Amino acid sequence: MMYKIELSSDEVPKKWYNINADLPSEIPPPKNSDGKNQIEYLPKIFSKGVLEQEFSTERYINIPNEVRELYMRMGRPSPLFRAKGLEDKLNTPAKIYFKREDSSPTGSHKLNSAIPQAYYAKKDGIERLTTETGAGQWGTALSLACSQVDLDCTVYMVKVSFDQKPFRKVIMGIYGGEVHASPSKYTEAGRKTLAENPDHPGSLGIAISEAIEDALDNEHAYYSIGSALNHVMLHQTIIGQEVKTQLEIAEEEPDVMIGCVGGGSNFAGFTFPFIKDKIDGNSDCEFIGVEPSSCPTLTEGKYDFDFGDTTGLTPLIKMFTLGHDFVAPSVHAGGLRYHGMSPQVSLLKKEGIIDAKSATQKEVFKAGILFAKSEGIVPAPESTHAIKVAIDEAKKCKETGEEKTIVFNLSGHGLLDLVGYDKFLSNQLSSDN
Repeated sequence: MMYKIELSSDEVPKKWYNINADLPSEIPPPKNSDGKNQIEYLPKIFSKGVLEQEFSTERYINIPNEVRELYMRMGRPSPLFRAKGLEDKLNTPAKIYFKREDSSPTGSHKLNSAIPQAYYAKKDGIERLTTETGAGQWGTALSLACSQVDLDCTVYMVKVSFDQKPFRKVIMGIYGGEVHASPSKYTEAGRKTLAENPDHPGSLGIAISEAIEDALDNEHAYYSIGSALNHVMLHQTIIGQEVKTQLEIAEEEPDVMIGCVGGGSNFAGFTFPFIKDKIDGNSDCEFIGVEPSSCPTLTEGKYDFDFGDTTGLTPLIKMFTLGHDFVAPSVHAGGLRYHGMSPQVSLLKKEGIIDAKSATQKEVFKAGILFAKSEGIVPAPESTHAIKVAIDEAKKCKETGEEKTIVFNLSGHGLLDLVGYDKFLSNQLSSDN
């Protein structure tokens, strides 16, 4: 039995996979809102490289040698593990595998997009990147990526996570990132929000507004986003491509693939190379995105045009959304508290190619602790959503006797999320959302 499947550095993918080439229908293009022309802002805040990728329909896009080298230096390829301990705990005939994106220096999958975004910005002669972050994983990754190419980095971190996860901002500071709790006093969007509610907990939508405003006000700065947009999904497909090779080595075909979803980045990167097989008629694998019941974008949201940020600085994007002014309860899975969803993931859900489920905060912490006891790894609260549904699927196999192969993405570790685990263990979680 193979418990750990590793690849050599030479096997880091040389191309990203672009699902735009294979979608069953075309994603409606972004559009301006009445009286405004947000689309004209895009070249002012995004690098030429990522804008070309955002609208590309080429199936495979070359990974620059400099980016691929940084991928390898930062630990790629990541390993695939057989969760035999979890299988035994559940007494299931299912085989469970998990991809360890938590093993990166920043503890999550986010470096996969932070590195190329910093690289393309540096190529354009930019001096600084601005961004938002929820739980802090993306802000941490971008801070490190900017340090690797000698860029400054400004991070607007959702205030509730800024307070819940103090060591995330310490790590960002170590990597050179400047971190502000959002809403902040540094932007018009932040000041307006604070004037209306000085105790506002913040949201990813507000943090995005602040970061975009900062970039628009400085000709030497670009904006960088950690999820939702097509180019971010593209960069993350190195995960799924590696998993494909690793499952071939294990002589396995996945029956169920599971990832948590907030904006869609880790789920997309993990599943898109396999979804291509399903679209081509060569697979009947089931794909499940799992989100918090407190922020049920895919399961309860509306498929419509909406802004990606709170104040309407972005173009209108066709996606599943809870409304751009939605503020989620302050659950500990800060990376999943986003009102919208990747247009690509949204279209796949609308077309019935992927499924979505939601889970409560207490359910996912319980699953995370069972996983930690079984495999020795403390998972991020975001990743526990995928673990919870993987456990549910394995239990179904116990009832039916099916020997399915279940694969999930461990998108990040929870070693800086121990406040949430402590509150769960001491029965202090304020909500079961």
